[in-house]
Amino acid sequence: MVNKPNTESNAPLTAPENPPIAKKEPKVLELHGVRRVDNYYWLRDDERKAKPVIEYLQAENDYAAKAFSQLGGLEKDLFDELANRLEKNDASVPYLWRGNWYGQVYEADSEYPKFVRSETQDGPQQVILNVNDRAKGHEFYSLGRISISPNQSLLAFSEDTLSRRIYKVYIKNLVTGELLSDTLEGVDGALVWANDNQHLFYIVKDPQTLLGNKVYRHRLGTQQTDDVLVYEELDDSYYLALGKSLDESRIALFQNNTTTSQVSYLNADKPTSDFVPVLTREEGHEYSAAKLGDEVYILTNWQAPNFRVMKVALDKSQNKANWQEVIPASANTRYEDMLLLKDYLVVQSRTQGVSHIHVHGLNQEANYSLEFNDPAYVVGLDVNREQNSDKLRLYYSSPTTPESIFEYQLAKPNQRTLLKQEKVLGGFDSDNYQSERLMLPARDDVKVPVTLVYRKDKFKADGTNPLYIYGYGAYGYTVEADFDSSVLSLLDRGFVYAIAHVRGGEMLGRPWYDAGRMEHKHHSFDDFVDVTRALVERKYGDKSSVFAAGGSAGGLLMGAVINQAPELYLGVAAHVPFVDIVTTMLDESIPLTTNEYDEWGNPNKAKDFHNMLSYSPYDQIGAQTYPNLLVTTGLHDSQVQYFEPAKWVAKLREYKTDDNLLLFYTDMDAGHGGKSGRYRQFEDTAREYAFFLGLLGKTDSGQH
Repeated sequence: MVNKPNTESNAPLTAPENPPIAKKEPKVLELHGVRRVDNYYWLRDDERKAKPVIEYLQAENDYAAKAFSQLGGLEKDLFDELANRLEKNDASVPYLWRGNWYGQVYEADSEYPKFVRSETQDGPQQVILNVNDRAKGHEFYSLGRISISPNQSLLAFSEDTLSRRIYKVYIKNLVTGELLSDTLEGVDGALVWANDNQHLFYIVKDPQTLLGNKVYRHRLGTQQTDDVLVYEELDDSYYLALGKSLDESRIALFQNNTTTSQVSYLNADKPTSDFVPVLTREEGHEYSAAKLGDEVYILTNWQAPNFRVMKVALDKSQNKANWQEVIPASANTRYEDMLLLKDYLVVQSRTQGVSHIHVHGLNQEANYSLEFNDPAYVVGLDVNREQNSDKLRLYYSSPTTPESIFEYQLAKPNQRTLLKQEKVLGGFDSDNYQSERLMLPARDDVKVPVTLVYRKDKFKADGTNPLYIYGYGAYGYTVEADFDSSVLSLLDRGFVYAIAHVRGGEMLGRPWYDAGRMEHKHHSFDDFVDVTRALVERKYGDKSSVFAAGGSAGGLLMGAVINQAPELYLGVAAHVPFVDIVTTMLDESIPLTTNEYDEWGNPNKAKDFHNMLSYSPYDQIGAQTYPNLLVTTGLHDSQVQYFEPAKWVAKLREYKTDDNLLLFYTDMDAGHGGKSGRYRQFEDTAREYAFFLGLLGKTDSGQH
């Protein structure tokens, strides 16, 4: 049975009577000798208009609202608490580009920023785009990218008002303030100008699969139907992206799948020329490139699983025999990113889960590493737009340190200036909080990194604190140990907050990722369960008050974990969860499916099918007790379609043998990222926190 909470005086949240029961319409799915019956396949409606589907989703929303009504004003109080920590009038640190300073400002209660520029760092600002004006009248609004023309007279920007991550592009004359007649439909958001200020490159998405597979060149003053197809990706396992070299001489096309990549350059001064690969892609070879003069530096995994840095003359880069090693490979250090300035190569790496920044002088200057003191932190390259600069901007934060922007004088090791630190209102004092980095054993004796943070005066070290564990574990994505002001609402109420850096991420280098994908995916789930047990054994949390949360691929993690060890958790939140993995990965019409065969496997192959079926949360639901569950989705989600969690919830209602809560909320206006806007985003967090606090009986807004 699921553990019952050690509550205070208030009654814990309970399940209302008469939950929605979805009808059954059996659909038989047969493959590789396995017969599956999906009773809830009918909940898939690609048009998102079918009356029975919408009525079911609304019934679930109404049921969830009935449950949350027990909490009084807790959810609203939490939202206010989260939102009130933000600085109402805020601004980014401006950066210099082509003689002008660019930045963003927020004013008062505005949800969206204004993009501004000025001739001097502190001079009068010109508003080049007020996103609040663009968002008016839209329930959902997302700005994709903005791109300033080289002569700085034109602004191209992309926007999505449906939350499907399909964008429309507009071009604004920054001299007159007027929008040009040019518009571009169905794009992925990325925009890059050629140096003639007349041509704009963009990627078009397939309307069915949502894959960006075609690069077009648009000439100002012409119709989109006249645009020129520059490149078409015929392999549907690849993603495309566009950028520009730091010296702005080349437009860059990036082609990537899970295990292979290619970078191609087009002369930005000759927009009608062709893209030429730095190195033609080779299966299993991943690389990125940075150009300086006639040379290109390459961050590559060629004969280096954790990557190394090479350099070569650009016109000789196609032959790896010409490559010269700059930074050798390391068995324990993963090289993750690089910035190539005129006199310095700056490299970001990670060793035993801890990030480092190394500065390499290109003209006989001494090499050195930058120093940081927190036990767990995140550091990375901030906006650095000038290749001729001898300054470096980094962002830095830790679980107890709000995001900070530092500027380093590279000629003077570790001499830095704090340009800005995020302000946290409401009496926040970093000295009140403590973070830790632990290495906890999994069942196969592998040590799993865990980041912890708690409030010092609330932590009792006797196993009585409620424990919140977050996880993701896919795509090689590392959940960083950064600062999140929202988490303070848990810490101030006595929670210990933990991030389990399970296999499938890249916290411990590329091998850590490979150990949590394809046939090794089960390690992600086992790691999370084993970390949970280890934290409780070490008295970091009360075994009866453990909560877990994850979204998207982290929602898959939640689904697999509660099938394996439901007794460990009082409550679980699964946001936009990828839980019907076998059926989805068999349908190539569903967005993003074919791109991910190297992540999960291709279920058309028997071996991959059986492996994926063994952990698929939807397929592995059983007649057992499950924790209290909060499941959320967005009707317009373009990455994990709404019907996956809808089917999952319907089947859980059929099979589960307990009286615990199962709440399902569909945002009828949002997609994969949830609410838009800097304040509205907190609605989703407030709902989750209210759910967990309600299970503990902490239904008032006080910070116990």
